[in-house]
Formats: sequence, C-alpha cells, structure tokens
Amino acid sequence: MTRFFKTFITAFVIFSLFFGGIIVFVMRSENGKDTLASTITDLFKGDNDKKEITFLLLGIDSKDLNKNKNQRTDTIMLCKYDDTTGKVSILSLPRDTMAIIRGRQNKEKINHAHAYGGPDLSIKAVKDLLGVDVEYFVRVDYKIVEEVVDLIGGVEVDVPMDMKYSDPVADPPLHIDIKKGKQTLNGKKSLEFLRYRKGYKDQDLGRIKAQQQFMNSAIKQALNPINIIKLPKFIDTYFKNVDTNIPLDVIAKFALKAKNVDTDNIEMATLPGEPKLINGIWYFVHNPEESQEMVNNMFLDHNVVMKNEEKARTNN
Repeated sequence: MTRFFKTFITAFVIFSLFFGGIIVFVMRSENGKDTLASTITDLFKGDNDKKEITFLLLGIDSKDLNKNKNQRTDTIMLCKYDDTTGKVSILSLPRDTMAIIRGRQNKEKINHAHAYGGPDLSIKAVKDLLGVDVEYFVRVDYKIVEEVVDLIGGVEVDVPMDMKYSDPVADPPLHIDIKKGKQTLNGKKSLEFLRYRKGYKDQDLGRIKAQQQFMNSAIKQALNPINIIKLPKFIDTYFKNVDTNIPLDVIAKFALKAKNVDTDNIEMATLPGEPKLINGIWYFVHNPEESQEMVNNMFLDHNVVMKNEEKARTNN
C-alpha cells in the first residue's frame, strides 16, 4: 500500500484505555474466577495514586500486527491523560522528523526507529528528541479505523474541500471522493479522509490538522455512553489490532475513570518546525526552543534532562 500518514483514532486509544479495562472484568467473570465486584476490588488494592498516564501512540500498516513488527511507523503521537483535570493532550510528530536513533551513526527520520528496534527504540528516540519521560506505548494497525468508526456510529467532520483522488496501482487501490462540508463519515469514508493529502497547501502538515479535527470529533463520539453496549464487538477489534505494554491493572484503573474525560478540554498540537532538504532528502526539522516550550506546557510532569547526542548514540 502507498505509505501515508495514517492515523489511528485517538478516540479509540482513549476508548481502549478506559473501556478496555472492562475486558479484564469480563474475562475473569466469564471464567468463573471472580465476580465483577471482587475483580474491581482486587484491581484497586495497593497503589491508587496514579492520576495520569502518558504513552506513545504508534500507527502502522500491517497485515499481521504481531508478525510484522520491524517496519516504519506512519503515525507517531505523544499522548497524556490527566485524571485530575480530565484533560487529554496529544502531540503529533511528523514521521519525517530528523532525530537521533540510538545505535545509528547519523540522524535519520524518526519513523525509522520502529523498524530498527520496535516500540522500545521508538520511545527512546522520542525521549531523546523531546526530553519526555515515557515508558508506555500503544501500537495499532490502521485497519482499526474503519472498524471502530462504524462501531461507534460514524464521525462528524467538516470537510474543508472537495476531496477527489484516484490511484489504481496502490495496494489496495485508492479511490477518494468526498464532498466539501459538514457530514458524518462512515469507516470507509473516514479512511479516505485520513489518506487524502494532495489538496492541502502544506500536504503532511495540513493533513495533520485535518486529522486532529477528526480525532477530536471521534473522541466525543467514542465516549458516548451508548457505545458501552457494543463492548463484545469492541473487545474483538481491540485484540486484533492493538498491542501495548500498559499493564492491564493500569488500564482497568483508568477504565473506571472515563467519566472524568472532558471532551472540551482536548489539547492537540504538532511539533513546531519546518521541512528542509538535506543531502537530497526531505526531513522535518523541529524547532528546539519552540518544541521545548510546547513540551513544558503539555507534559511538564514528565520532563527529563535531555541526553546529549553522543550519549544517545552509544547508549543502547
């Protein structure tokens, strides 16, 4: 398939983290090991002080999420949910961002990190680039977009222009035909909307802005209480398309706090910088000063001292 900046719906990430915890309850109850009430009680024994969670969202195009792990990521987003304020913060990193990748001699595009060392190396690359202490990742297959959008009843989007594009040689063939204006997109049309790039003046950056509008709307729709009754289908979609190192007990604890999410308090931003042609290759070069200010505002509690370039290269 033609590679593009595919977006995994952040709404599904939120939905996964919160309602995904119910999976634990359902599985344990169905197996006769515990009742729902005792499961919840067990999960909340011990440390209850965790008020926020930060994770790296990695979107990939894979026919098998578990087998095809060594490939470049198409979507990289740093996400944080603060249970105290109900705020969701999402920072998009262009896939062509020039970055240090540990173990490599020269700077490369940050989406290469996953191909070299999977989610762990991607986390290290983001940590070295932004100075953010993050240990969790959520890796998803873009196919989940179509399934989840249909599952939650579509996503309302204000399409900024007529979108028409055809690439019959793509695998699978790509045909985009969406009219300008506010409308509710089904799963298929959502994929077309997210894949469209040609009409934006600044292409990838313009597409990121459109994707952020889409995600904001998707989050609100995904958190609609009516979607809880669709849990069985959601569970199946979750296990087929999501891979994460977030412990189930952590997911479960946040699952019960979904009501605190403030859909009007969702902060979305794109890493500051500009495209540059370097040695015949186009990179996105971030602005260190503006990036640091943005990170301070969005992820203050997770800031760490940035490693120098030489140490980052040699420390594996």
